[in-house]
Amino acid sequence: MKKYDVYGMGNALVDIEFSVNDDFLKDRGIEKGLMTLVDEALQNDIMEHFKGNGGGKVACGGSGANTVIGLSYFGGKGFYTCKVAGDEHGYFYMQDMHSAGVETNIEAVMKDGITGKCLVMVSEDAERTMNTFLGVSEVLTEDDLDLEALSDSEYVYIEGYLVTSETNRKSAVRAYKEAKARGVKVALTFSDPAMVKYFKDGIKEMVGEGVDLLFCNKEEAMLWTGCETVEDTAEKLKETAKNFCMTLGAEGALIYDGSEYIKIAPNPVKAVDTTGAGDLFAGAFLYGITNGMTHKQAGDLASLASSKVVSRFGPRLTKEEHQQMLNK
Repeated sequence: MKKYDVYGMGNALVDIEFSVNDDFLKDRGIEKGLMTLVDEALQNDIMEHFKGNGGGKVACGGSGANTVIGLSYFGGKGFYTCKVAGDEHGYFYMQDMHSAGVETNIEAVMKDGITGKCLVMVSEDAERTMNTFLGVSEVLTEDDLDLEALSDSEYVYIEGYLVTSETNRKSAVRAYKEAKARGVKVALTFSDPAMVKYFKDGIKEMVGEGVDLLFCNKEEAMLWTGCETVEDTAEKLKETAKNFCMTLGAEGALIYDGSEYIKIAPNPVKAVDTTGAGDLFAGAFLYGITNGMTHKQAGDLASLASSKVVSRFGPRLTKEEHQQMLNK
């Protein structure tokens, strides 16, 4: 039996969330609904606007971290590799991960520099727009991988955002190859439509000869496959992944378990903030399939969890709320 259900790797970012209106984004030329990489000066300039308004909600984040924390809150066993600096935000990040029950090798890879930050701007229609300064997280090297922990995991979970840095992409490819060589299943998330649209060649390199499990939303999947219908897209995705979860927003999700399609019903709610919905979907699903659930049961849990997180401000639920969903 493996020590960990999931070995995750991704950008380590301290998330800082604010509410905005569309005019704010338009006036500053910020493309709504996407993650955009920015330098620290531009990020600080944007944040100056919010000073005096009580500040934003702060949590350790990054897509992969949110997923592994979700898995841990459900009761799964997670390990996470990332890179933060030995600054105030870095120590906050490390402590937040450990308090969530996630083991890390952060202490071993801490270095000089600045911890990455993600400014998350949530619009009135609940859509999130992210301006990200990667800081030291963009230099996650192959040497930072904990191959012992990876070997002792059922899945390695690779965050698609790693494609934006050459160093991180190479580390993701190394993790993929090591997992394949050691009999560890590979799960990957596209993370954001911009990753598929602007970094497709890099994503192809990370996908390699195919993954065991792919997480994506409908827009990402259509950009990846070039198909225009959900049905055609799903068929084409079989060339990339043995199993996949394609989220369909208010229409629920479509799962392929390697032999048949499974439709997952939505849980209708009034969306307040979509930040972290896909991350928690992946965390809940990974928890389910590594802890005795069928793909259908794991998909239903993932759908419920993502509906809960979009109904409030912030990318996470409490540990108690995760346990309540399991007891339903």
